[in-house]
Amino acid sequence: MSNFGVSRLRLVNPYKVAFREARSAVGASALLKSAEEFRTVAEAVADCSQVIGTTAVHNRVLQHPLRQLGEDSAVAVRGHLQAGSVALLFGSEKIGLTNDDLTHCHWLLTIPTHEEHISMNLGQAVAVCLYELARRSDAEPLPEKVEPAKSGEIEQITAGLYEALNRSGYVKPGNDAVAEKKVRRLMMRLNFKEMDAKVFLGMVRQIVWKLRQPSKS
Repeated sequence: MSNFGVSRLRLVNPYKVAFREARSAVGASALLKSAEEFRTVAEAVADCSQVIGTTAVHNRVLQHPLRQLGEDSAVAVRGHLQAGSVALLFGSEKIGLTNDDLTHCHWLLTIPTHEEHISMNLGQAVAVCLYELARRSDAEPLPEKVEPAKSGEIEQITAGLYEALNRSGYVKPGNDAVAEKKVRRLMMRLNFKEMDAKVFLGMVRQIVWKLRQPSKS
């Protein structure tokens, strides 16, 4: 991260070894000391307007748009950076990102590796991704000026809509966890702009308020 000018490290339930004093991180002690810790992915990305998950794909079925790391994906990320904060989400070295983690992502990024050995060391994967994002092209499109919604706002919409679906009887008993993930993935795919998100959240809250009222019958 320090090599490529990225300074905000956020960790979700980090391994309790003293990573802030890691001796192998030559010249990057300040970055480690200022790292932020969170209990959940949702909290870690709440102020980000774009969340990009990383995956080696394997044989898993993906519910998100998947892009290969390269110039096109790098241009897309840099464009989003002009409008707001972008989170590049990496999973643990042992299991990667879980399906629940992926529900917080707008789209996924994969590094083109040899099919016989597609997984990479976590540190190497981070370095390869940041290198590609740090490279500049002389002919990049102008970024969109409209502010995108932050992940925290999308999470509020998701919670409200899920409650409305529950109260209306749309969510079947025993299907709660799956239904919530589907709602979150749907909201992420809509790529709300900030003003649109505020309007939609107001609508959802009004619906939930109405559903909470006791029946007069």
